[in-house]
Amino acid sequence: METVTKRTTGWVLMEALRGYGVDTVFGIPGTHNLEFYRPLPALGIRPVTTRHEQGAGYGADGWSLQTGKPGVVVTTSGPGLLNALSAAGTAYCESRPMIILSPGPARGSEFADVGTLHETKDQLAAASAVVEWGRRVTSAAEAVHAVHDAFALFASGRPRPVYIEVPLDLLEEEADGISGDDLAARAFAPAPAPSDDAITAAARLLDAATDPVILAGGGSRRAGAALRAVAERLGAAVVTTTNAKGVLDEHHPLSLGANLRLAAARNRARDADVLLVVGSKLGEAELWVDRLDARGTVIRIDLLASQLDKNQKADVGIVGDAAAVLSALRNQLGDGQPHTGAGVAETLDAVRAEVHELSPVNAALAEVIAEVLPADAIVATDSSQIAYWGLMNVLRVSRPNSMPYMATYATLGYALPAALGSRLADPGRPVFAVTGDGALMFSLQEMITAVEQRLDVTVIVVDNGGYAEIRQNEADAGIAPIGVDLVQLDWAALGAAFGGTGRRAASAAELAEAVRQAQADGGLQIIHIDQPTFAV
Repeated sequence: METVTKRTTGWVLMEALRGYGVDTVFGIPGTHNLEFYRPLPALGIRPVTTRHEQGAGYGADGWSLQTGKPGVVVTTSGPGLLNALSAAGTAYCESRPMIILSPGPARGSEFADVGTLHETKDQLAAASAVVEWGRRVTSAAEAVHAVHDAFALFASGRPRPVYIEVPLDLLEEEADGISGDDLAARAFAPAPAPSDDAITAAARLLDAATDPVILAGGGSRRAGAALRAVAERLGAAVVTTTNAKGVLDEHHPLSLGANLRLAAARNRARDADVLLVVGSKLGEAELWVDRLDARGTVIRIDLLASQLDKNQKADVGIVGDAAAVLSALRNQLGDGQPHTGAGVAETLDAVRAEVHELSPVNAALAEVIAEVLPADAIVATDSSQIAYWGLMNVLRVSRPNSMPYMATYATLGYALPAALGSRLADPGRPVFAVTGDGALMFSLQEMITAVEQRLDVTVIVVDNGGYAEIRQNEADAGIAPIGVDLVQLDWAALGAAFGGTGRRAASAAELAEAVRQAQADGGLQIIHIDQPTFAV
């Protein structure tokens, strides 16, 4: 079949994305979005066809976490776009960059209500209600400009998803008058430089502190080296949110891990005489309490001034990029004797005891899983008990974004597609999805995406018989189990049915061997753990 080259609006929009280094897009080709797909081979962009647009969004998020570039999702109009909005909601809540592209009604046919294919009352309004901004463009030049505006946001603002809607007739229209200069990636001004007075005040407080603690949130993920330098100069313990897990190597003697949700670590931050908060809104989903209520002096660093007093008033607020502010702080601190960082090991012991007390079954299994995973693995998970009652607390990682997760949106079905996106972005690291049986059923179809894309991904499914947390919630409320005890399939056989390999592990030794074999064999690997019978 002869390939036809047409430089349409869809083409120049994709060409603009390619100029910013985007070489992979996630989505599903459809009747209305073909002009987004036409230029991909010529531009060297890899299309990843998932089996559901929600999986495309979560795959794009996993890819973005590893590359630092925005994940790009291509949907068709109507149902395709709406299917992707849970992923957009995740990216918004977790402050991650994402671009969603969709065709919209042809110009002049908005709100026609005449029964056209994929007709939706107002898909722009639907998407705009979820993302940072949504825009319906009216020309090829506007489409390209929207791409530049998206990257301007990602470069110097709070990274969140955006939506670009291209009317169907415009998408298919030849793009005239778009030059190479129009398409070229732009250099954007960095975030405003921090106030010298604020840096001086913060450094003075930190240097005089007797027990400083650093609390690092998702806004610190690209500031690891500067954060470590400040922590070591001060001898300050560092506790992170789940979104910042690994921003300081969790094997470092000053690391309290991503354990802010547990009282032992959270109270250490609360009781510090000076608390340095970097890029976190200190929300309930990360704290597991309503407010931190810090007792000492609070210094906060954030890109946005609007965040500096959110959920916790700052005594000193510094607006700016986390890496730039931390570097300035380190310079201002100069040489000096660090504090001892005393109590980190004791706090970690208390954290371990706490998680075992709160959920002994999940904590014990999580320690077994953590023990057998490769040291440099990327481990995607989702809102499953094995994650938030265990693995998030006991698995220590050395790099940020090594455990793709979504603490605030807390969705099910994230782990598997996020693992696929992570593997596509970083094929040099072993990639796992560790998730519950209930959660995996939300994105089961993406197993065939792993096979189709020839990805080495191992899925460890922890089967507790259904929605165990909700079962407990019902019991606590005096409700007999309703809708939570789920019929289980043959998970190992499912792996084979999808063209991969399925295994079962009934003990720690069997799990270690299953992981070893999975890594040796490659491809899609499923390891089923029947949690009630597993011998820890």
